[in-house]
Amino acid sequence: MRTWPFTRGVHDLGSGLYGYVQPDGGWGWSNAGLISSRGETLLVDTLMGLDLTRDMLDAFKKVPGGERIDRLFNTHANPDHFLGNGLVEGAEIIATTRCRDDMHDYDPHGLAALRTNYMNMGDAGAFLFETMGRFDFGGIDAFTFPTTLFDGQMTLTVGDKTVELRDLGPAHTNSDTLAWVPEDRTVFTGDLIFNEGHPIMWAGPIENWIAACDHIVSLDPAIVVPGHGPITDVTAVKNLKAYFEYVRDETRKRFDAGMGWLETARDINMTEYRGWSDPERIVANVFSLYRHWGTQFTPDEARDLFGAMGRYHWETTRHAEGCQHDH
Repeated sequence: MRTWPFTRGVHDLGSGLYGYVQPDGGWGWSNAGLISSRGETLLVDTLMGLDLTRDMLDAFKKVPGGERIDRLFNTHANPDHFLGNGLVEGAEIIATTRCRDDMHDYDPHGLAALRTNYMNMGDAGAFLFETMGRFDFGGIDAFTFPTTLFDGQMTLTVGDKTVELRDLGPAHTNSDTLAWVPEDRTVFTGDLIFNEGHPIMWAGPIENWIAACDHIVSLDPAIVVPGHGPITDVTAVKNLKAYFEYVRDETRKRFDAGMGWLETARDINMTEYRGWSDPERIVANVFSLYRHWGTQFTPDEARDLFGAMGRYHWETTRHAEGCQHDH
């Protein structure tokens, strides 16, 4: 598998294409991209807050054509891919209708209050603060939403490059759109692809996400810019597909045997993926599978999903530390 250096900042992919990477690729540390051709630019996603997005835009100003952003494309409606939209002044902002609608589910003041209110939110608040507390959500009074909407797919021309936007969701979220640049065999996947990190299935169904992996493989890309993790090639897409098939099959065995979802999440052997970050996401993925297979969850159970992931994270961390002490 070809993997670019996992270093923060701009990575020149050649031919006017650039990736912007943020280690460690975990919660909130997302990637973005820039397509620049003949004086026209398309930015793929902004980042988790104004400060991070400002750093990225400043870095892109150093590449040919990057001093001005003409258009911005939001791949999906998670805050780490759209919070910085307001800094791209005057740009046309493009997304699917569903993506735009889902952005309205987030409250900028609620995010900003996380630092002051997390201790009143139980385990969910504690884990949210542990994973998101380092981000600066300040300075955003209102979100900047997409202005050009499409459904399914849309083809753009950036200078002399054709860019195909294709919605392959619902998968990670209700709408997950990639940007494919055929002549350069480069795809910006948003969070359809996590590289070297556990994916998280907020929406599903898992079959759609497996089909999305197949679709990306069928494009035969030479370069894959994932939503999180190092820039890579199609091998990472195949690895993610194998992850989903394994998690689906192992979960189904336990579901059919009548095992509860939390017990299932702890029972599945994830040794093969121990090198991937954020292993607690298996809890959310099992939750989504059970929900799609007809399990009725209470509003409290759904609200506590971050708490359940936090408890898994703390337990496995303590266990790993205990094993190290034993040796």
